[in-house]
Amino acid sequence: MNKLLISILALTGGIALAAQSGLNSQLGISLKHPLLASVCAFFVSTLFAIIFVFFAVKDFPTITQIKEIPFYLWFTGGLLSVIGIGIYLYTIPKLGISTMISFGLCGQLIFAAIASHFGWLNVPVEPLTLRKCIGLLAMILGIIITNMKPL
Repeated sequence: MNKLLISILALTGGIALAAQSGLNSQLGISLKHPLLASVCAFFVSTLFAIIFVFFAVKDFPTITQIKEIPFYLWFTGGLLSVIGIGIYLYTIPKLGISTMISFGLCGQLIFAAIASHFGWLNVPVEPLTLRKCIGLLAMILGIIITNMKPL
């Protein structure tokens, strides 16, 4: 896949996450608790993931390959997903979807820049350059300006 197509796919993923955050936030309000909405979202996500696996996965890992996977990888991603989505669903009704997504995206980009600079989580190393720092500062300033109360 070429870089433009992958970039469009990533943009589409961001749109889907913002839309699902808004919809699941409404579900959390209707259910009177954001964690109940998280349970529903993750349950339905699991069902869809299982369906997609049947169509997309041709070669399943062997028992030996499964045994080689570090223990923490089986639960940390799911735990962080529940925390992140739970926070989104809790804060969207209080902040609004654009404010929550802007702060959430800011946190993601800052962490991603630091993690990729040091190669944390086994990601490819991408040094933190002056250009990236200026971009991050511009984004943070944009979030602050966007979320300021009118004078």
